[in-house]
Amino acid sequence: MRRKTIIAAASTLTIGLAGACAAVLGDAGGNGGVVRTYYLAAEEVDWDYAPTGEDRISGRPLEGLGAMVMSPGPMSLGRIYKKAIFREYTDSTFAEVKPRPKEWEHLGILGPLLRAVVGDTFRIVFRNKATRPHTLHPHGVIYNKDSEGAPYVDGTSGADQADDGVPPGGTHTYVWPVPERAGPTDHDGSSVFWMYHSHANENRDVNAGLLGPMIVTARGKAKPDGSPIDVDRELVVMFGEFDENASWYYEDNIKAHAPDPAKWNRMATFADFSYLAGLRESINGFSFGHTPEMVVKLGERVRWYVFATSNFEVHAPHWHGQTVVANGMRTDMLALLTMQMVTANMVPDNRGTWLFHCHVAPHLEAGMQATFRVE
Repeated sequence: MRRKTIIAAASTLTIGLAGACAAVLGDAGGNGGVVRTYYLAAEEVDWDYAPTGEDRISGRPLEGLGAMVMSPGPMSLGRIYKKAIFREYTDSTFAEVKPRPKEWEHLGILGPLLRAVVGDTFRIVFRNKATRPHTLHPHGVIYNKDSEGAPYVDGTSGADQADDGVPPGGTHTYVWPVPERAGPTDHDGSSVFWMYHSHANENRDVNAGLLGPMIVTARGKAKPDGSPIDVDRELVVMFGEFDENASWYYEDNIKAHAPDPAKWNRMATFADFSYLAGLRESINGFSFGHTPEMVVKLGERVRWYVFATSNFEVHAPHWHGQTVVANGMRTDMLALLTMQMVTANMVPDNRGTWLFHCHVAPHLEAGMQATFRVE
């Protein structure tokens, strides 16, 4: 029998969890943990994939394919696109954006990091400041039908569909308990990585930019802030191909950046360069080395959370100068498929600034490159 969430009071929630109903009172979570409240908004921005207009990997002006796709012209809209992103706010007034800590500036276009410990409950107050309906849909955790964030014929109605498409200006609270099966196994170590994204129209929403990271730490293995006790530095890296042809803002971007919008080929396919130029190969939303530099230290216990987005994607992330342990093996290379999430552990042993890039040749040539520095 389908369970429902009943809101009894602002601070009292009853949540169907792991085969039983558990009360969530004040800061006590439904499985012995705490309720972790975040205030997220979807809002529209002009996003620059390469803010300097240069190739920061080579240290030279963009040339070849890079120059063609990053400059507006008859077959490319350039490097600046209207997009939608998730931002974190300090409270339910959504008046003040919560500053992003320096160590997380590398997240770039990604929404804020959501963090919990097994037994906790995520409570996400979502405000839609964009111009189309959007939602929040999580991977890994438990949710009732009023917190799934995905519209489809599932036999529900009324309040259970309020999460399916939050209208512009609307607000909805999503509640996601974090059971054992959302946490790490022995094979994973002390933490595991998930993602969240808008799923009102999954293809258009994600290509517009609405996605972000979630980290769940094992019970008994977390610091007070929820981060794993056996890790000194965490880094989240999205190897993301944004298909701007499929974004909600495709027409807006044609009107803003095409030399002659009336002549733009809106029926372009994979056989047309104008379509391929709209496949922006990025690392956290930046291309050609513009991802804020990721800094680690010699001998630190570094955990990389690496994932891909929702298009026809096959990526081969490669670290120069270091090795990692991922999936129980030593490597300097990962295999990453669509929406796949992989955790890799590194103990840096080689000083310097190193390349981190996709080894799929077209992605490399189109700018899916960043750097990290070992101090």
